[in-house]
Amino acid sequence: MNATIYRSAINIAATCGLYLSLSMLLPMAVDLYYGSPDWEIFGISAFLMGGLSAATAMATRAGPPPYTKKMGFLVVNLLWLVCCLLGAVPFWMSSLNMDFAEAFFEAVSAVTTTGSTVIVGLDNAPPGILMWRSLLHWLGGIGILALGLFIMPYLRVGGLSFFKLESSDTSDKPFARMAVYTRAFLLIYVLLTLFGAITYNALGMTRFDALNHAMSTVATGGFSTHDASFGYYKNSLPLLWAASFFMTLSSLPFSVLILFLVRGRLDTLKDPQIIVFLAYVALFAIAASLYQRLENGVPFHEALAHAFFTVTSILSTTGFASDDYTQWGHFIVILAFIATFMGGCSGSTAGGIKAYRIIILFNFVRSGLYRLIYPSGIHAVRYGPITVDVDVQRNVFLFFISYMMICVAGSVVLGLLGYDALTSISAAATALSNVGPGVTPSIGPSGTFAEMSDPALYLLSFLMLLGRLEVLTVLVILTPLFWKS
Repeated sequence: MNATIYRSAINIAATCGLYLSLSMLLPMAVDLYYGSPDWEIFGISAFLMGGLSAATAMATRAGPPPYTKKMGFLVVNLLWLVCCLLGAVPFWMSSLNMDFAEAFFEAVSAVTTTGSTVIVGLDNAPPGILMWRSLLHWLGGIGILALGLFIMPYLRVGGLSFFKLESSDTSDKPFARMAVYTRAFLLIYVLLTLFGAITYNALGMTRFDALNHAMSTVATGGFSTHDASFGYYKNSLPLLWAASFFMTLSSLPFSVLILFLVRGRLDTLKDPQIIVFLAYVALFAIAASLYQRLENGVPFHEALAHAFFTVTSILSTTGFASDDYTQWGHFIVILAFIATFMGGCSGSTAGGIKAYRIIILFNFVRSGLYRLIYPSGIHAVRYGPITVDVDVQRNVFLFFISYMMICVAGSVVLGLLGYDALTSISAAATALSNVGPGVTPSIGPSGTFAEMSDPALYLLSFLMLLGRLEVLTVLVILTPLFWKS
């Protein structure tokens, strides 16, 4: 690649870094309002990082080069790395006494909307830090949507829910101009956050807690303002149902939500991945609630609320917790571990393998089996009424194989660092899927990653970035061929 591409990529990342630095003024204002001395940390961080970003942007300012796929891959990786590094600075300088590995892990977890944390004592943490975590979640969610809706389809590594928007048939496009579409999805994102905050406040949360939890919910992030997460609000079943609703809504394709809410297109809700996602949410939740009722004697209405909340939280890769579900029984632990990999829909803020890939993989296997029976027959791989072309099939299969190999490799490295098998596998899986809590007591819904060593935290940070950037987006820049002219 030529120097102009590097220069432009750095300029774009620096400009983004400048905006992120300015956003540090919001948690600074929160600390000032609540009388926390940590406001100075955000003020210094905003000044230093903003100045560095502005200087870099000015030094690399030039005319834009022709946009290529190579530049797209480079910009995406550089943007997310810069946001994570800048996001780590306030954590590192705060009164929480984090070393840089912990601060970087917390920032990566926030920006990638994973929700894993190394902070113990959230109930007494500075309010500015709590707001910064939620704000990074929220901004990361916008970045994820932009990635899935606008960039991934062009790079051919994801974004199937955007199929109609990139179709050559203009009648299938929801808006004639992409700027209108962008404003629509930002408006819906903001409105979902506001409605979530208002609902949470009406159901018993303070306004500060409600806003933080709403930002985490819509971004399917999972950071809470309390160590016990939603368990802090004991016996508030309406709150659990409300959170389940907003987590489910945020796991659906935003392109479909826009067509439904703005254009009133009911037919968009027939998207196969929506049907499949809602089906396995209901199946897993009902199975978990029946197990809780029959094995542990929990009243069914209570078991159903907690089961739907927990299952939705894991499948949407949000990571909130209302209880320590690792104590419910071995069946629930296995269910939670399987759900960790599955994820929500493409074009949403959810992570994981995603429902559309599961559909294509299932139909690919079925087509292969049919071909064994009738070798001369035509057995197309379909996604609903759409015939999936060979390139998409190959990319889905490549993603799945890479995903599982990376998960295995991450588990092996964590094992070499001294962690037991279940903790290693669970930590690698939850990081790669951007879920948050694992399924062992140490890193489960009632634990944190605070006891992890610095090398383990750096490894998990890398896995979180891999998972959030759809794996292939990162792997492609690690190949020597990518850097050749």
